[in-house]
Amino acid sequence: MTQPVSSAQHGGPDKAAPPASATLPPSKGGGLRAFGVRMDVRNLSLLGVLAVLIAVGGFTEPDAFLDTGNLQLILTQSSVIGVVTVGMTFVITSGGIDLSVGAMVALASVWATTLATQEYGFAGILFTAVLVGVGAGFVNGLLIAYGRMVPFIATLAMLASARGLALQITDGKTQIVTVQSVLDLGLPDSYVLGIPPLVLAFAAVTVIGWLVLNRTTFGRRTVAVGGNAEAARLAGIDVRRQRLYLYLLSGLCCGIAAFMLIILSGSGQNTNGNLYELDAIAAAIIGGTLLSGGRGTIVGSVLGVLVFTTITNIFALNNLQSDVQQIAKGAIIVAAVLVQRRTSAHGET
Repeated sequence: MTQPVSSAQHGGPDKAAPPASATLPPSKGGGLRAFGVRMDVRNLSLLGVLAVLIAVGGFTEPDAFLDTGNLQLILTQSSVIGVVTVGMTFVITSGGIDLSVGAMVALASVWATTLATQEYGFAGILFTAVLVGVGAGFVNGLLIAYGRMVPFIATLAMLASARGLALQITDGKTQIVTVQSVLDLGLPDSYVLGIPPLVLAFAAVTVIGWLVLNRTTFGRRTVAVGGNAEAARLAGIDVRRQRLYLYLLSGLCCGIAAFMLIILSGSGQNTNGNLYELDAIAAAIIGGTLLSGGRGTIVGSVLGVLVFTTITNIFALNNLQSDVQQIAKGAIIVAAVLVQRRTSAHGET
C-alpha cells in the first residue's frame, strides 16, 4: 500500500511527478528534472528581483539604505514574518490555509508578557509564547481535521477569537517587558559576528523547515495530501492526523515568532502580527508554493519575505505613502500567480 506514495513523491516537495499518460523524452532526463530547472529559474528570478530592489535602494538613498544598521534592520524584520511564513508554507503545501497566524502571534505575545508570566523570567516568557501558539494551532487542527470544517472558516474564527482574547488580556494597553535577559537579545552587544540573534533563529528555522519538507517522510506526506488527499488516504496516510500536525506546526512557528517580536519591540500588544497572514501567504505564493497545494518551497518563501521586507524598507526611506506600497505588493502577487498558472499550463502540455 505504500509503494504508490513512494513513486508519486520521488521528486520531493520541490518536484512534481508527471502524469502517467505523459511521454517523456529520455534524453532530457524526464519531467522531474525539467521541473527542477523551472524551480531554479523561479528562485533565480526572485534573487534577480531582490538584486534590483537593492540597486534601487542604493541609488535612491545610498547612505541610508546601504548602511550596515539598515541592512541588519531589514534582516531582523524579515525574521519574524519569515518564521511565520515557514509554517504557512507547510499548511499551503498541504492544500490548507491559515488566516489566524497574525492573531496567534498577538495572543502569544500578550499572554507571554503579562506580569504573572514575567515573574518566571526568560524561560517563562519563551515557554508561554510557544505553548499558546501550539495550543491555538491545535484548536485549528482539531476543527479542520476532525471537525471537518473548511480551513478558511476555522482559521477565520480563530483570527477573531484570538484577537478578541488578546484585547481582553491587555485591556488595550501595551505590556512592557521588564525581564532584562529578554531585552538584551535585541541589543547590538548580543550580535554574533554582526548578525542579530533573531536572524540566526530565522536561519535555523529555515534550515529545519527545508530539511523537514524535502528530506523526511513528514514532508512527503504533506505534499501527497496537498496533491490528492483521497489518493494519499488510499495509500495509507492518515490524512486527518497529518493535517492536525501541520496546524500544530503553524502554531509553533507563530509562538516562536511571538517571542522574537517581544525581543524586537520589548513589549506585548494586541495589535502585534497585524496582517501577518496576508504577508505570509503572499511571500509563500510568490516564492513558488501552489495555493491549491501539492507543491511548496521553503527557499522561495524566504526569498519572498526578503523581497517584501526590502520593498517596505525602500518605501519608508523615501517617505512614500503606505498605500502605494500596498499597491506595489498587490501587483507583485498578481504577477507571481500569473507566472505560476503559465508554468503549470506548460507542465501539463
